[in-house]
Amino acid sequence: MEMLKVAGDRLVTPKGQPVILRGVGLGGWMMMENFLNGFPGTEHQARDALRRSMGAARADLLFDRILDEFFTDADAAFIAGIGLNCVRIAVNYRHLSDDADPFAIREDGMRRLTDAVDACARTGLYTVIDLHAAPGFQNQSEHSDNPSHHAWLWRHRHFQDRVVAIWEALADRFRGRPEVAGYNLLNEPGDPTGEVIGPFYRRLVDAVRAVDPDHVIFLDGNRYANDFDVIGDSYDNTVYSTHDYALAGIREATKYPGEVRGQYVDRSHLEARFLERTAHCRKTGTPVWVGEFGPVYSGDPDVDRHRYAVLRDQLEIYREYGASWSIWTYKDTHLSGLVSLDPNSPWSRLLQPIREKKERLGTEPWSTGEEGISHVLAPLDDLLAAEYPDFDPPPFGRRWYVRRLVRELLLGEPMLTEFAALFATLDDAGIEALAGSFRLDTCIRRAPLLELLTEFTRS
Repeated sequence: MEMLKVAGDRLVTPKGQPVILRGVGLGGWMMMENFLNGFPGTEHQARDALRRSMGAARADLLFDRILDEFFTDADAAFIAGIGLNCVRIAVNYRHLSDDADPFAIREDGMRRLTDAVDACARTGLYTVIDLHAAPGFQNQSEHSDNPSHHAWLWRHRHFQDRVVAIWEALADRFRGRPEVAGYNLLNEPGDPTGEVIGPFYRRLVDAVRAVDPDHVIFLDGNRYANDFDVIGDSYDNTVYSTHDYALAGIREATKYPGEVRGQYVDRSHLEARFLERTAHCRKTGTPVWVGEFGPVYSGDPDVDRHRYAVLRDQLEIYREYGASWSIWTYKDTHLSGLVSLDPNSPWSRLLQPIREKKERLGTEPWSTGEEGISHVLAPLDDLLAAEYPDFDPPPFGRRWYVRRLVRELLLGEPMLTEFAALFATLDDAGIEALAGSFRLDTCIRRAPLLELLTEFTRS
């Protein structure tokens, strides 16, 4: 494998050979999320809840064993076998840094990440290291392991200093390694003012470049990888990374082409949104890389065939414009993974009551509906609209704000107690069985998705 670099609007090898990255995100592993892994709340809340119910040592053992089984050489080989050539590894800062000793770098986390890079390299896969959850939280959502709706990274120098220290350590660890395609410095930042991210990105890029001048840097735009105006365009060897989730691929969408949330979505709409989201790449003459995209699946073949139609159109658009991409995500419990846990696996069976309650209470906007609590949300929406008609909080306005506070925090967090109780009497054999649920040979392949991806990776 050869070190990639940016040459105009292409990623190229040292000899100038163009390379298009067609990859998959590795979520749910070193960055666990409720809708990917099945717990309520955020990753650190789930870990803390199990430490209280099981004891710290046994809870830590369970999570370590899940990490051991979730991604192995077999998984890397499987991904390469589809024809993909890149894995974007999502990382929670907690694997690399401890809040109790904030500027010490954890070697155990570094070692696990290095092992994954090595496993991918052995099968010819590039990797992109993605800091998915940063100290202080770079966005307002649970997928940065944020238990609130505030992104404190942008307000506190301490958290920014820690991010710089983590990236200096990562750059030192992986400099000179061509198997690493580059460094994705922050996933989906959400600077509420847009005034801090530009100067902070400059500081962070300079710090990384001082240690490792060679690797490509991937910069997500503000407002969850959509707004690039506030970060500038003067970075060399840099890819501006956008995320391209389609309205027609979300939970409530059932027809494609069709109307979702008052918007008619067809191929022309998908292309227009793609061009809007990647305008900064064309303005700067830099490569187009869609760092995340992909629908969620319902399990109903009649609905999911529409989701696959959305995905096919997106992949055709990316191919037409020569874009690199990384679909989200490789493995999860049921929602969007290339492979998913068997519904009869020990993990799935144990957490079935939690999954049913999440669905009933609509605690995860990405994966559950709100039909069961519309009688609660509708009066709140009406009240805020009447009392605060100009209230438009970042990142996505009043509707998002209500659902983050009510569905995810108010109704989701109390479920952690019930979740933890399910594990209280778990013995060693139970721990091994639960961890084994995440092993590739026990998972179910999402065959239509794999066939579709293979069509585009081998054409």
